Parts: sequence; structure tokens; C-alpha cells
Amino acid sequence: VQLVESGGGSVQPGGSLRLSCKYSGYFYCMGWFRRAPGKEREWLAAYYRGAGGSTDYADSVRGRFSISLDNAKTTLYLQMNSLKPEDTAMYYCAAGPRLSGGNLLRADKYNYWGQGTQVTVS
Repeated sequence: VQLVESGGGSVQPGGSLRLSCKYSGYFYCMGWFRRAPGKEREWLAAYYRGAGGSTDYADSVRGRFSISLDNAKTTLYLQMNSLKPEDTAMYYCAAGPRLSGGNLLRADKYNYWGQGTQVTVS
């Protein structure tokens, strides 16, 4: 099992970035988290299979970020628009079993993690 993020970088406020997470294996649920310096890891978004695929977002990014999954490319994406300085953080993708409700937000419920990709907004 391997998760490899890419697509991070530096961008000005209001700009956009698209993060990618190339994965191997099959997972029912995949998500994006971030950790800013001095802060706890924060859940951002989740994609879970079932009913053609469903998504959920943290209030802090809803409407600005979009999570998607390309099965053919075995890649999870996070499209980030209208970026703000407070979005600066290390971003991680994670994968896990069937999760729902409040468990989607819990990092300890995900079994596999990527190494992270840095996003800087300034």
C-alpha cells in the first residue's frame, strides 16, 4: 500500500492549486488532512465509495475545495480555490475502511497515510 502526494507549492492569496494522491490498493474511504505549524491535524474532505461515490467537507473549506477520485488513474485529487494565507500547511492524503459520520473526521480511523505535500499561501 502506498500513497504519494504531489502538487503542493507556493501561491498568492486567491490562487488555486490541485493536489494529487497516487495510491495503490483499494480503499472504501479516502480523505485529505492538513497540519499547520503549531496546530493540530485538521480533516478537510473525504471521498467514500457507495452510491456512486460521496463526498463531505469541513466547514472551513466547503465551497472552496473539491475532492475527487479517478479510479482509472488510481488518484485522489483536492482542487483548492480561493486560497488564503491560513491555508498554509502540510497536506496529507489518507485511506481507510468503511467510515461514515463523525468517523470521517478522525485521523485515527484511517489506516494509511502519504508523506505530505507543502502548500504555502503568501
